[in-house]
Amino acid sequence: MSSIEPFPLIELSGTPEARGRAYGRQAAARVHRSLAHYGQQLTAGGQDAATVRAMARDFVPQVEDFDPAYVAEMRGIAEGANVAFEDILLINCRTEILQLAKRRADRMREEEARNPDGCTGAILLPSVTQDGRLVHGQNWDWKQECAETGVVLRIRREDGPDMLTFVEAGGLARCGMNAAGIAVTANYLSSDRDYTRQGVPLSLLRRKVLEQEQVALALRTLYATPKSASNNLMLSHVDGFALDIECAPDESFLVQPEAGMLVHANHWQSPVALSKLREAGVESTPDSLYRDLRVRQILESHRGALGIEAMREALFDDWQSPWSVCRPPRMNLGGNLSATVAMILMVPEEGRMEIAPLPALNRHFTRYDLQAGRQSAAA
Repeated sequence: MSSIEPFPLIELSGTPEARGRAYGRQAAARVHRSLAHYGQQLTAGGQDAATVRAMARDFVPQVEDFDPAYVAEMRGIAEGANVAFEDILLINCRTEILQLAKRRADRMREEEARNPDGCTGAILLPSVTQDGRLVHGQNWDWKQECAETGVVLRIRREDGPDMLTFVEAGGLARCGMNAAGIAVTANYLSSDRDYTRQGVPLSLLRRKVLEQEQVALALRTLYATPKSASNNLMLSHVDGFALDIECAPDESFLVQPEAGMLVHANHWQSPVALSKLREAGVESTPDSLYRDLRVRQILESHRGALGIEAMREALFDDWQSPWSVCRPPRMNLGGNLSATVAMILMVPEEGRMEIAPLPALNRHFTRYDLQAGRQSAAA
């Protein structure tokens, strides 16, 4: 990248189709960039465009059963960006489709098994923060190229709470928060139960969470929806609630906050989960075993002065760089260039989200707000 640009803010409203068309038009260049990147990756593994689109179409029944409005919105995005509907499905189902491709091509299996979608997430409850406000943050570790494809969506809804979400262009959601005070982030997990059945794409679970006004219904979405693969979901509510749900495709396990904090990386923590399934991700993300410990230690050192700045400092940790909490661009075990693509910090009580692209190289944050007209550069 010649320069590190802030992620653009796109405001959407109206029906799902209208939102999709407006989204696709405004994010067209980034959507095309994202499709070119994943297209090259899949082609390198021996999958042609027709095969990839066929794999994407296979997910339409699951998406329609989960929420037909998502299909309508994705068709709108495709129309607005002037791409095939199946291409937008690829972006929204990319974790699942990449894994399906791995099973069909040995070369991609070897490559992608060592190229997981990482992350280190943390939540500070109001009981331990200096100003009594919950803070929810995350480093998203993935492919460096995705720093050029991310966008922030501010969605105005007539049928539920407004939402703010950071996502790869063309996607419906990744992490974010809504006007009801619910926030969600996610972390890669892997187990021996993955990809034995087809479930709802993981990105759509997060979108469904952000549409909820009630925490109970958000938890039901994460806990009970059938999935294709394991994933870790961190959910919080502005009033002082936080819960971590470690999800296998067919079963979920809970991790509670400790001393007002919840921290998670990319390995299973629940003793119940570890007694029932096999951890399959540490081989490709061995740094996960200390990333969560480093973040917790740094946060603990700020007891009495915890808040968004302490969270920022913890997520900037560079111990053992480039295998660190804040990862600079480096070749991973599969020979691909990966990095902490974005650091996302949220204060739901303020409707405030701050994001820095490639934070190991760039410490400039942009502030995005649920309230229109307040986007600004952050310190």
